[in-house]
Amino acid sequence: MTLRHSALATLVALIWGLNFVVIDRGLEGFPPFLFLALRFLLVSIPAVFFIPRPDVGWSVILAVGAFLSLGQFTFLYLALHLGMPAGLASLVLQAQVMLTVVLAAGVLGELPSRRQVIGVVVGMLGLMLVISAHGMSAPLIPVFVTLLAATSWAIGNVLSRRSKVASGLGLVVWSGLVVPIPAAALSLLIDGPDEVQRALTHISTAAVLSTLYTAIFASLVGYGIWNSLMAKYPTSSVVPFTLLVPVVGIAAAWAFQDEVPAHAEVWGGVIMLAGLAVATITWERSRKGRAIDSAREPSATSAS
Repeated sequence: MTLRHSALATLVALIWGLNFVVIDRGLEGFPPFLFLALRFLLVSIPAVFFIPRPDVGWSVILAVGAFLSLGQFTFLYLALHLGMPAGLASLVLQAQVMLTVVLAAGVLGELPSRRQVIGVVVGMLGLMLVISAHGMSAPLIPVFVTLLAATSWAIGNVLSRRSKVASGLGLVVWSGLVVPIPAAALSLLIDGPDEVQRALTHISTAAVLSTLYTAIFASLVGYGIWNSLMAKYPTSSVVPFTLLVPVVGIAAAWAFQDEVPAHAEVWGGVIMLAGLAVATITWERSRKGRAIDSAREPSATSAS
């Protein structure tokens, strides 16, 4: 990846890392599925009237929306609502890194290089160290629900990569239309009409600010950049950047929610960064190597 695109991927990791604390604050006293419906209502409306529909079929848009947006965040919001700590959620969700690479290899035939595999494995080992040091303080059910969110994210990554859509922002906006109605229906079914009405008529400032952050920054900016990078580069080159997300998530939870990381968590974050460096530097080297090879090809062709 180019330096500019690497910087953009790092920015996305920063936005998403902060997002866990923001969501957790917004969910205080607010139904999770209703919160999700409002988020993606803001993501798609009014942007859908100004941003052209991506040059892909409706089946692709619906599939990406179902997994990358509806599935991932339904499970994530539910996990946080059930008591999953924000810092730990940012860690467990990164199981999507390995799941994405495996799915991309099987579905898209994108086999990562040996060094990329090593980088991802090292990063995941660091992630496991952080989770272990965190003490797995969350109950088993929220952890399992977060893993379902990670699986849905991984499937969405592969679908986004396979679509090769030119406009990452367009895909975010149009696929976001999949979310509001099912999420609102879930809220009415589970929370009941009275609770939905109470939440909407007594919405807190924290819920409003959280909704704006998740809609504008986490979805429109974050996924707009992310989908564009997924369309340009192999998944094994882009996905490792999400290993930065739990580092930011733990730091944010430490700063705003008093979740103090242990020394082993800090070392785990360092190992994760090392794995990210190995995976991304490999891509830069391989890209340069291909450029050298392509520069040599014309002379060989002219000689024949």
